[in-house]
Amino acid sequence: MNRRSALAILSAAIATPSSLLARTAQEISWYDLIPPGVPLAEIIGEGELDEANDTWYPIYDANGAKLNPALDGALIKMPGFIIPFNVSADGVTSFMLVPYVGACIHTPPPPANQLVSVTTDTPWPNDELWAPVWVTGTMRNQIQSTEFGDTGYAITAEKIEAYEW
Repeated sequence: MNRRSALAILSAAIATPSSLLARTAQEISWYDLIPPGVPLAEIIGEGELDEANDTWYPIYDANGAKLNPALDGALIKMPGFIIPFNVSADGVTSFMLVPYVGACIHTPPPPANQLVSVTTDTPWPNDELWAPVWVTGTMRNQIQSTEFGDTGYAITAEKIEAYEW
């Protein structure tokens, strides 16, 4: 390769918009959080039934804390609902992403591999806390204990948007 060709390639690379070089987020579902080979039915062990209060308290076995290693460090996009940790007048900047409305508040929490801790620099508006959202960002396998339940994953959100179906 001659010097002129090398300069032309370098110039083209510099002039390429960063949006064309950006990675595309992998769209995942809640089932993808369970490691390959672990059946969904095996992430919840036995449980205890409180007949007086008509409540079942699940006891999670080791499979409920197993995480999918392929997602660690992946740029993902996933849907869910917000359970806020930090709320200000500007909105929510730290929350738990859950698979269904009311998870962790009105029912026993799902297992750790079905809960995601999310932080963002751009607050999500307070008036849209019950609406489903898409969260796009880098996922990390990270067990954390919170007041609402143990989370298995953490996302630094680059983008949060309304989920529309």
